[in-house]
Parts: sequence; C-alpha cells; structure tokens
Amino acid sequence: MRVIRASEIGDYVFCRRAWWLRYVRGLRSANVRELAEGTAAHAAHGQTVQAAAALRAAALILFLAALSIFALSLFK
Repeated sequence: MRVIRASEIGDYVFCRRAWWLRYVRGLRSANVRELAEGTAAHAAHGQTVQAAAALRAAALILFLAALSIFALSLFK
C-alpha cells in the first residue's frame, strides 16, 4: 500500500499531467535549478513577511504604551 502525501495531492490538483509524469512514469523536472531558486526565494520572502509582522506587533505595543502614558498624564 502506497502512502499518498499532501504535496502529491497538491501536485495533482495543480497539474494532473505533471503528477502523472512524476508519480506514474517516474520522470523528474528538467528545471531543477530554477525550482530550487524559486523555493529559496519563497523562503526568503516568508522570512521578510514574518519580520514585518513582528515589527508591526512591536509598533502596536509601543503605540498602546504611549497612549496609556498620555492618558495617565491627563488625569494628574
């Protein structure tokens, strides 16, 4: 019994012909280097997005802290 992974289902949904060539015929893509470069580019972009999300959260925390200090200064 062969295990079907989620990535294989994704390959099938994206392109049935490419899935058939890879999993049934056993052929590999001819543009392996380009695929590796694309994977690396997506990983780098993901890290940039995570850093931006962290900076946004820090900015929100600092804004709320400044707003709290301002509000407290009004009541003194």
